[in-house]
Amino acid sequence: MFSKINTMGLYGLNAFPVDVETDISMGQPAFEIVGLPDMVVKESRERIKSALRAGGIKFPNARVMINLAPADTRKSGSVHDMAIFMGLLTAMDCISAVPEDCCFIGEVSLNGNIRHVNGVLPMTLMALKNGIKHIFVPSDNAFEASVVDGICVYGVKSIIELIDHFSDRKKLVPSEKYKIPEAQYISALDFSDIKGQQAAKLALEIAAAGGHNALLIGSPGSGKSMLSKRLPGILPLMTFEESIETTNIHSISGLLDKDTPLVTVRPFRAPHHTISSAGLAGGGSIPHPGEISIAHNGLLFLDELAEFDRKTLEILRQPLEEQKVTISRAMGTITYPSSIMLIAAMNPCPCGFFGHPRKKCICTPKQVSNYLSKISGPLLDRLDLHIEVAPVEFEHLSSSSQEESSEAIRKRVQSAREVQLERFHGTDISCNARITSSKLREFCPMEDNAKIFLGNVFDKMGLSARAYDRILKVSRTIADLDGKEVIAKNHISQAVQYRSLDRKYWNQGG
Repeated sequence: MFSKINTMGLYGLNAFPVDVETDISMGQPAFEIVGLPDMVVKESRERIKSALRAGGIKFPNARVMINLAPADTRKSGSVHDMAIFMGLLTAMDCISAVPEDCCFIGEVSLNGNIRHVNGVLPMTLMALKNGIKHIFVPSDNAFEASVVDGICVYGVKSIIELIDHFSDRKKLVPSEKYKIPEAQYISALDFSDIKGQQAAKLALEIAAAGGHNALLIGSPGSGKSMLSKRLPGILPLMTFEESIETTNIHSISGLLDKDTPLVTVRPFRAPHHTISSAGLAGGGSIPHPGEISIAHNGLLFLDELAEFDRKTLEILRQPLEEQKVTISRAMGTITYPSSIMLIAAMNPCPCGFFGHPRKKCICTPKQVSNYLSKISGPLLDRLDLHIEVAPVEFEHLSSSSQEESSEAIRKRVQSAREVQLERFHGTDISCNARITSSKLREFCPMEDNAKIFLGNVFDKMGLSARAYDRILKVSRTIADLDGKEVIAKNHISQAVQYRSLDRKYWNQGG
């Protein structure tokens, strides 16, 4: 007897259709799986034999051959278990024929229960694209799959439920569609908790409004980390497309909460400075996403930037420029999206008091130079805003006046981002920080005196072409917050101020 069942495979972020072909024939009893299965797939033979016994079904005393087509594509993980099980049941005539528009994804346990698997959302999206109308997934994944419109999702707890459904004894009930809740910013961390630091708060508001990368540098205790950790509370709302992109990555990484299957609040990732290159960029024999990709459409915060391994930091250069991470392995190449805001914080020297107005730095010039040199010029060039966080004055700390809340700042940020969404409608540009060089002239018109001023600054400061572009993009954001369509001289002037710290500390050009 022969049967064919639909399932899905996953390589990185890319889902692909897989046909589970089952043939039961006379001959020496055997149970073989072919089609480039990895060890986990091969081990499904024992899981499925045990599950059949748990369901009261005798494994056939015959030659059983399972082919996972296409045979030239490697199959990995336990996602094919349920489809292999259904293929056996169909070939053994234990159930009626399974319709061609059905797909099965899930791991079968020894006692017949269906276990949770990662990556259900991208596989469900691919199933819909391939004309599948009904998809059967583990009950713990059903809410996640129900995010996709146009496909009927069934959450399965055990093989008994599958047998009863396809034997017409007791039909499974389709899962309710997930309703996207309104984004909520419930957090104990609010900008109103921070006294003073108005200049730094304004700079971070600009960064949030335009999606810009930023570096905060200052002495210990000045509030760099406090400011950065409150930044997620003022980020603009995610679009539905951004939510799906981000959820796909979190799904294959196993980071989704089964009760909230769609990521609707921008991710905030803050890895420790001991993180490896593979942890940051992604890796493994079948490369999994790293922190850069998990923070996609959100914020990656690197505290104590100079303490990170320099080689690890250099990995950031290409993703910051191209908004994607490409990982090559013998099995193939995987590309993960990484459209992130990078916010970094660091001290200016090992002791932390270089440039402090009152405390004396005890580091030698050589120690300061070596410490700062851990941040390369090309990486520094990719940080749009360089923000000096000065020590907090006593009068600010002791002040009883109420500081502006994150909610008030977020309203301005959201308003500026909506202007950008309207401006970039019909393009693949999501915010000002993503404007390509070829589109700068179109989207960043300047007043004549602003153009002259920027030209003088470019010559005097010896800016690089990248620094010029980034000043223009930051100026575009400042103008949006100011409600102006044309960039004025004061917008350029303010943006230039955020490119001056490399001269104070690194003493290098643009």
